[in-house]
Amino acid sequence: MTDMMRRWEMDRLGRDHLVLRERSILTPGQHEVLIKVGAVSLNHRDKMVVDTGRGLALDFPFTPGSDLSGQVVARGGGAKRFLVGDRVISCFTPEWVDGVRPGNARTPAYRTLGGFFAGVLAEYVVLPEDWLVAAPVTLSDAQASTLPCAALTAWFALVERGGVRAGDTVLIRGTGGVALFGLQFAKLHGATVLITCSPEKIERVLALGADHAIDRHRSDELEALYALTGDRGADQILETVGGAYLARSVLAAAVGGRISQIGALDGFENSSPAMPLMMKGVTIQGIGTGHRRALEDMVRAVARTGITPVIDSRFALADLPAALERLDAGPFGKIVIDVAGEREEGRSA
Repeated sequence: MTDMMRRWEMDRLGRDHLVLRERSILTPGQHEVLIKVGAVSLNHRDKMVVDTGRGLALDFPFTPGSDLSGQVVARGGGAKRFLVGDRVISCFTPEWVDGVRPGNARTPAYRTLGGFFAGVLAEYVVLPEDWLVAAPVTLSDAQASTLPCAALTAWFALVERGGVRAGDTVLIRGTGGVALFGLQFAKLHGATVLITCSPEKIERVLALGADHAIDRHRSDELEALYALTGDRGADQILETVGGAYLARSVLAAAVGGRISQIGALDGFENSSPAMPLMMKGVTIQGIGTGHRRALEDMVRAVARTGITPVIDSRFALADLPAALERLDAGPFGKIVIDVAGEREEGRSA
């Protein structure tokens, strides 16, 4: 192993200020491990942090990215959760181990990798051992890197907090990472899944297992959903867009339905009509990824069931700007940076 590595950094906000720099490889301290990064998957949050900072107090130079898969190559003193050679993935909210999210009413915690903490878009990173979980043996690094944020968000909404079960009808908006993991997890639990998406993606979501797909541009989208559910509506909804779309989700929800508010693509101010919200007894739960214990539960489920993450495209580490442009375009599934140059084409999608 050389003493130097490459790492993406920015000295101020804006993707024009991203620079791939040579840095010394750090030595792990007490209860830390050094990870050789195999792959990093990108989230819309990463793009927002790079472009605007998303209101976070970033320490410059700042390295973006939160979701890695890699191999432990060295351990600091007292580190014992993993052995050298073990494959691991990162925790998006690393200090949240279980139970209720840290923080209080005035200041809910948002201490995440690639946000509050420096990110992982580098060839090597040093992290506390408690900020990691074992990677599923069934997945390549490219595939496993998609799990820490997008997959966990869908799992936490539908399984950990939503208790999705056979017979439920689940409505999911879009075809990004969270949406497609939500589709796979809902089907795993025996639910009927409806997707709203662009017309050119309808065949692909049906092939992935969706029971129905509705063109999101239809002016009668809500009527189409009522027709497909016999006027029952959706028992669970993954609201990945936010803003004014929350109102549509309230109207689409079944009596006693549950909406998981996840995304903010349409803005951070949500609105809803009050009467259907009250008369249908709809529960709205905010989802900001999930804790480490749920990630470990999900990893076991992924390994046992053979779920394969949907990867839209893969880029070399030096091609991060092109990967961000692809993220702008609205991918079908996840965007992955092959940090270690992995090219397991038979296992990548």
